[in-house]
Amino acid sequence: MTVLVLTRPLDATSDLVISELHERGVPVCRLDPGDFPSCLSFGARIGPGAGHWAGTLRGQHRDLTLGEVSAVYYRRPSAFRMHPGMAGGDTRWARAEARAGFKGLLSSLDCRWVNHPSRNAHAEIKPVSLATAARCGLDVPETLITNDPAEAREFVEALPGGTAAYKALGPGGPTTDDGNAHALWTTQVRAEEITDAVSLTAHLFQQWVPKAYEVRVTAVGRRLFAAEIHAGSDAARIDFRTDYDSLTYRPCTLPGEVTAGMHWLLDALQLRYAACDFLVSQDDGRWFLCDVNPNGQWGFVPELREPITEALADLLEGKCS
Repeated sequence: MTVLVLTRPLDATSDLVISELHERGVPVCRLDPGDFPSCLSFGARIGPGAGHWAGTLRGQHRDLTLGEVSAVYYRRPSAFRMHPGMAGGDTRWARAEARAGFKGLLSSLDCRWVNHPSRNAHAEIKPVSLATAARCGLDVPETLITNDPAEAREFVEALPGGTAAYKALGPGGPTTDDGNAHALWTTQVRAEEITDAVSLTAHLFQQWVPKAYEVRVTAVGRRLFAAEIHAGSDAARIDFRTDYDSLTYRPCTLPGEVTAGMHWLLDALQLRYAACDFLVSQDDGRWFLCDVNPNGQWGFVPELREPITEALADLLEGKCS
């Protein structure tokens, strides 16, 4: 049986897991769906009495029979690259057909997924993940989603300290004319800084929690790996992704209620893997969950890189649930 890894060509995180699986003698096939249809083709059939599609994926380096796949590691596949000679409307149609056909076929595989793309997509919806976390007993900061500037100002003004964190609701950020997206980092905002431009789309404002540090909790099956993240610059204290070089890490133990809440959260969202970010209040040590990343990075914490790699390999190999 073969572990299918779906990711782009340059993905150091997948490289770690693939190397571990190779060392264990587990067959691995790495494919990038973005290679379809130029360098990747397929054919699959189903008929009366069949409970699954039968067929073959034909890549640049090897072929893979669908029936061989025992687990799928869905990491960071790139977007479909359609033929450059197509017109704009034809390109959009062909890309939609690729999603429905090629991605749809992969999504139908009845095997162990880490994670299934439909579960990732569901968990990435912030209103869903925050409400689910709260139902699972985890503390979430006071949060408002709105396109009403007056309501946003009123909410922020009433918060302790009169300050909120403004965050993007979805992955990525605004897109430039050439199609490149730039990151939208977390920012601090006060009521008087909120303009009527808020009315143009949905915005998320979240209670600003003065923190002692952050904690990245990485869940692999039923195993939880946690590390304190201590910011060494003003920028990193607002959003640690802006200055990784200033960060220091320290593996830590989770409070019992956070451990229980994390297990309930993964069960509720039907995830086998997630990376969740917590703010630990400097006032009372209270843990606030602020983000659920169903496909988040984990290799940046040196002390946890090897154990998380091994845990993911165990999960894909079927050694744990």
